[in-house]
Amino acid sequence: MEFSFKETLLYVENLSVAYDGNVIIKDISLTEKDVVRSGVNATGQVIAIVGRSGRGKSTFFRALTGLVPLHTGKILIKDFESNDPAAAKEAKEGDIGLVNQKYTLFRHKTVLQTLKYALRKSTLSETDKDKKIKEYIHKWGLENCADKYPNELSGGQRQRTAIIEQLFSSDKFIVLDEPFSGLDVGNIEEVKQSFDLLCTLSEYNTVIFSTHDIELALRLAQSVYVIGYPTINGDKKDYGTIIAKYDLREMGLAWKDYCEKHDKLYDEIVHQMMNS
Repeated sequence: MEFSFKETLLYVENLSVAYDGNVIIKDISLTEKDVVRSGVNATGQVIAIVGRSGRGKSTFFRALTGLVPLHTGKILIKDFESNDPAAAKEAKEGDIGLVNQKYTLFRHKTVLQTLKYALRKSTLSETDKDKKIKEYIHKWGLENCADKYPNELSGGQRQRTAIIEQLFSSDKFIVLDEPFSGLDVGNIEEVKQSFDLLCTLSEYNTVIFSTHDIELALRLAQSVYVIGYPTINGDKKDYGTIIAKYDLREMGLAWKDYCEKHDKLYDEIVHQMMNS
């Protein structure tokens, strides 16, 4: 399928994070651009991050979303308030939303109350806030859950509520840390539907997720990054960094049914992970 790369949406340069002098991730750089597909309505980007446990995926996500300070480097995102398509700004906490593995919600707030609270800093009028909440509750199939508390929701319903909560503050960028972990087949399908919905809301929407399920990464993402411990001059380091990137668009594997070529790439990614 024909496609073209447009303006840069996310730019990370030489990012590193250290706790008490102990470097966890280092020298992470990546660039993701808006992609326009020929003959297809605007769709967003899906990026997968894979790697063995303890290699720094969650730390990278916390750095992206402003929850931990950077030791070095910078994170830039497209400035959607500028008329200049090339304009960028430094990402700050709240610009990139994070949905963690537990889909953490306020225990004593209903879905409706949670979403109202998420819009507390919005400049919208109360009428427009209510209209926006109603629209999203409808789009995300949560009409029957509006007055329910988190303990009354399914895993998929909690996740969708958490996604909307983040969208209300971060809008175009959202990070999901292990969104498929511990879910059954039905809930996995719900998450996949959430990805589809996120990508159809705007061509600029950028979904970044981590997973241990490489096949799911290859089915859902257009680019896959492998985070692992690098080997430099024969010396294996003890910090995480990007050791490989696979752009499925350029490889002709994006937006296609899973096939033998995906299987070969699966094996290559497993090899990269096991050796890092």
